[in-house]
Amino acid sequence: MSRNGDLSARGSQAFWGFIKDPIYGYIRLTEIERDIIDTLAVQRLRRIRQLAGAEYVYPAANHTRFEHVLGAMYLAGVVVENLPTHLSSEERQKVRLAALLHDVGHAPFSHLFEPLLVKYLSRNHEEMSSWIIANSKLAEVISAQGLDPKELSALAVGRLSRTDKPFLNQIISSSFDVDKMDFVVRDSYHTGAGYGSVDVFRLIYTMDILDGNLAADITALPTLESLILARLESFKAIYFHRACRAVQMMLLKALDAAKEDLEILKVKTPDEYLEWDDFRVWSRLSTNPESREIIKALSERKLLKCAYERTFFAKDELVTSVFTKQNVRLKLEEEIAIKADIPASDVGIDLPSLPSVPYHYAMQIGPIDIPIFSRMPSGEKVPQKISELSKVVEALRVFMNIIRVYTKEEYRQRVTEAAAKVLGESPLSNVLSY
Repeated sequence: MSRNGDLSARGSQAFWGFIKDPIYGYIRLTEIERDIIDTLAVQRLRRIRQLAGAEYVYPAANHTRFEHVLGAMYLAGVVVENLPTHLSSEERQKVRLAALLHDVGHAPFSHLFEPLLVKYLSRNHEEMSSWIIANSKLAEVISAQGLDPKELSALAVGRLSRTDKPFLNQIISSSFDVDKMDFVVRDSYHTGAGYGSVDVFRLIYTMDILDGNLAADITALPTLESLILARLESFKAIYFHRACRAVQMMLLKALDAAKEDLEILKVKTPDEYLEWDDFRVWSRLSTNPESREIIKALSERKLLKCAYERTFFAKDELVTSVFTKQNVRLKLEEEIAIKADIPASDVGIDLPSLPSVPYHYAMQIGPIDIPIFSRMPSGEKVPQKISELSKVVEALRVFMNIIRVYTKEEYRQRVTEAAAKVLGESPLSNVLSY
């Protein structure tokens, strides 16, 4: 981070300096942004990995939530500077700050910890972000800048009550928000997977407002298709890589085994929550008698092995939701273990399901109805249906389900045969009957 001794201003925003980013080059910061970046809530994100488990497959995938939120803030700034609508300098600053703060609620190991957050603290990471922004010491810094912490806490998760400007929410949380645009490109860069070659600026520079919602010009449709495809390919090559998922399953098992030793699951205040990061949790897991053997195995890269894999696509989200129910998974694990003649605890089923186009709007817009418009010679914007314009999007209107069965190395062949009998030879309807 460098200090810029020559402060300039855009509107009422005094620029303080810049940060060098490997994706976008130099990211300029205002004085307000500097003060908020220097809070514990944001600095803690340096110690929360973006892709917990991916480093076992892609050695350079050790980037953190900190780089990501800086990138999201930068892209949010580009969006608000280029939208053909009047936004005050204060509104532009709020959108940038919302993007900067959108992930402060992430728990250690990012999304991996999410089920425990919901189970023990009754909040997901977005709700944690709102809670932290409005109620931690971060709120004092925000207030000192003359801003409303509660307003920022809502905007940071795309839930600001502004019926006249819903697009402000959608810059942060929508089908092609700055969060998705940054993590697709950034995760591809750090893993080297090669699926993030998306010209996000082509998309941003064609954005406009259509009936109050963020929309893309039809001329940017190829770029939008590239973003959708890049995200799908990234899920398959990175997030759902069988070894990445093996690491995540082992970490989740360790977390569950040591849950009584994790005070993060019992916190009462945001500031208590912010004391926890990847390092502290890993240290606790490595010394807890219930989890240390799993951590030792991870330290030596002795991973669970995938014994069976089956992929299917379903148009109906109900099919996907049934497959992700815990009772279905436990019954299938038990049946496979019986056929393989091994303990049920040595069989693990992974059901990492996602919609191929997993986009949901802050407003009530269907997940596939990304606003697209064409512009008439008169300048009039005419709404278009993306499903009618793009065969790529239409082909991806399905939910991708990858069912994998994991076990120890010594049981791999037996579990492969047992899983094939339970899952491979049964009609889908029989499996769903659980």
